[in-house]
Formats: sequence, structure tokens, C-alpha cells
Amino acid sequence: MKILLIEDEKNLANNIQDYLNSNDFLCEWINNIAGALDKIQVFDYDCILLDLMLPDGNGFKILEELKKQNRNDGIIIISAKESLETRIESFKLGTDDYLTKPFHLSELLVRIQALIRRKNFKGSSLVIFQEIEVDIFAKTVKAHDIFLDFTKKEIDLLLYLIGNQGRVLSKSAIAEYLSGDMADMLDNHDFVYSHIKNLKKKLSEAGCNDYIKSVYGLGYRWQT
Repeated sequence: MKILLIEDEKNLANNIQDYLNSNDFLCEWINNIAGALDKIQVFDYDCILLDLMLPDGNGFKILEELKKQNRNDGIIIISAKESLETRIESFKLGTDDYLTKPFHLSELLVRIQALIRRKNFKGSSLVIFQEIEVDIFAKTVKAHDIFLDFTKKEIDLLLYLIGNQGRVLSKSAIAEYLSGDMADMLDNHDFVYSHIKNLKKKLSEAGCNDYIKSVYGLGYRWQT
């Protein structure tokens, strides 16, 4: 699961990033509006954590841009501004949740998890597709009621494919989802093929149908 943190307080940002990464999220950090707008032009996120008071302007500018693009990224405001007017305006612009500083990181984690369940998986932490069952936050996979030995990357890839059922996902899109902005530094995306191959093999050995289809020259698609 990918998180974009937009926050200019370095110590707080480092704490949030370390905490979320230790809880199996891929958290990227940017500290200004310009950089954040560049990122959301290129990448998709499961959740965006947004501070409203940034060095180059008001975070509402980012909300306005996301709304203009009809983006579906989940948005949680993390701000010291607690006025009723600010809350109302942020929700009008598409915010899903609002957390006032200071807050406990454990509460932030729970709110992110709840938001992702609502946005991506109809409020459930269990994703069920035919004979496959994935527990999003326990990070477990079952097929035919038997637990399978999956790595974190393989589970993230499985959820990404199921969540985009029927859509063709390019190698670069998968690489970026699994590795974040580190994907831009890689010479190639051959590791995507390796993950796909391993995923297909494990599902096949568990008696699952072959849902991962290669689309020549384009990428991969999850379909029945």
C-alpha cells in the first residue's frame, strides 16, 4: 500500500515515515506543494497525508488539483489548524478524514487502514476473489482455505492486480507501485516479471485458476 506524506516538519515527517514503513506501507515524503503536485501528476496513492500549512502555500491547492483531476486517492488532513471553517472547506474539496496535531501515530495508522478499507475494498479488510482470500492488514493469503507462503511484495502485487481487475497494468506502473519513486532509479523493471512469475507459480501450486494474463507489449491483466 502506497502513502504520500506532504509535511514540512522534518522530525514529524521522519517519525511518520519510519512508523508507516515499519507497518508494511510504502511511504514517500515531500515537504512542499510544488513537489507534491509533481508526484500526483505521475503516481497513484492509496492514501495522501496532507498538512495544510506548507512553506510554498496552502495545502488546499493540492486538494483543488486532486478534485479537478477526479482522483480517487484517499486523503487525510494532518494539521494544527482546527477551525470549523477549515474542516468544512477541506471536506468540501474531497478530504476523507481530518486529524489534528498533535496525534498518536497509532491513531494515524488506524485511520489510514480504515480509509483504505472504505476506498478500495468496500470497508472490509478481507479481499475475496473466487478461491483466494487476502487479509489486507494481517498480510496473509489463503487459497481453498489453506494459508500460502507469500512475501510482502507478492501480497502487495496480488492486491494491486485484484484491485485493478480487468485493467491492463504496465510493467512501469507495477514497478512504481511496488517500489515507489525508487523505480525511477532502476535500469530496468525485470523484477516485475520475477514477481509475476513467482505469484503465478504459487497460485497454480495451490490449485488456483490462472487469473494473471500477459498482454503482449503492454503488461498484465487480472481477469477471470
